[in-house]
Amino acid sequence: MAERIKVGLIFGGRSGEHEISLLSARGVLNAIDPAKYEVIPIGITKEGRWLASGNPLNALASGSTHESNPVALLAEPSQRGLMCIEEREEQVLRAVPIGEIDVIFPILHGPYGEDGTMQGFLELAGIAYVGAGVTASAVGMDKAIFKDVMLAHNLPIVRHQTIKRKRWDREPDGVVDEIESEIGYDCFVKPANLGSSVGITKAHNRAELVAALAEAARYDRKLIVEVAVDAREIEVSVLGNDEPIASLPSEIVPSNEFYDYAAKYLDGESQVLIPAPLSDDLTAEIRRLAIDAYMAIDCAGMARADFLLDKQTGALYVNEVNTIPGFTPISAYPKMWESSGISYSELIDRLIQLALERHADKSRSATSYQRAEGS
Repeated sequence: MAERIKVGLIFGGRSGEHEISLLSARGVLNAIDPAKYEVIPIGITKEGRWLASGNPLNALASGSTHESNPVALLAEPSQRGLMCIEEREEQVLRAVPIGEIDVIFPILHGPYGEDGTMQGFLELAGIAYVGAGVTASAVGMDKAIFKDVMLAHNLPIVRHQTIKRKRWDREPDGVVDEIESEIGYDCFVKPANLGSSVGITKAHNRAELVAALAEAARYDRKLIVEVAVDAREIEVSVLGNDEPIASLPSEIVPSNEFYDYAAKYLDGESQVLIPAPLSDDLTAEIRRLAIDAYMAIDCAGMARADFLLDKQTGALYVNEVNTIPGFTPISAYPKMWESSGISYSELIDRLIQLALERHADKSRSATSYQRAEGS
């Protein structure tokens, strides 16, 4: 029997999307093949403490983390392993190796997990990991930078404006006046660096716009204001490294005015239509645009590309590329692949294989200068 691949599944984290990450992690744990993989669950508390002993997923979900020992992952390529931290009265006594890891599956949503910080740390540690690299993760998380990249690649996006929190604090009336002039109503206000619709509000008038800006400013130093298009919400799953493939699209039919946090994760009333009821030509166009957006940010492994399809004009807009899409029981990413012929378990197999392939390819790159023969 072949030796099982050791997968470090990292979840939780210092983010407003901590609870969503726990739901995604439970989905992956339920779907991964135990005959092929030895899963090492690694939970990160909201304070940034890493836990691995016992059942860190249940510990984080219940808030009873005192029974789990802290662990650390060394930024040392020769180790590739976790260290158990032995403490006494909050003082570190020693770090004891507890085993090497072949590949990390980060299922962290939002800042400090999906924004390139975790990916950068894993690069330093020299460990293969599932999903996008540092650059794509950072660009995918920052909606302002993402839109700049889409424009540079001539990919369609809605009219928008970026506001810095400092400016909002300093001259709120001027900011609102400018938005009313440049964007108008209705509009969406979003934190630039959060996902899962956290902190997003739709504003219909000046009072709601002021409240929406204040809400978004609680979460980030950059705020995005977009024209609210009366649109169908279309999603596409993308899978692969340098030659990605796109799934059949899905359509979100939200139970609320828009697909906010409650509609996504709490009320269970929103519908996901898979495949989306679209013409063959439009389906092909959306899948092509999904791959174009994916490649534009140099994504790898997986992502979910989200689109807005204007109900009046038929115009199609790239909304975002989510580099760590949800794996919850109601998440569209695995469901779209199931509709396209790739099962939950096979999807995880492919993601892990893509991570190992990408790591092996990166290992081919020289780390010191040496003149090639004959040059």
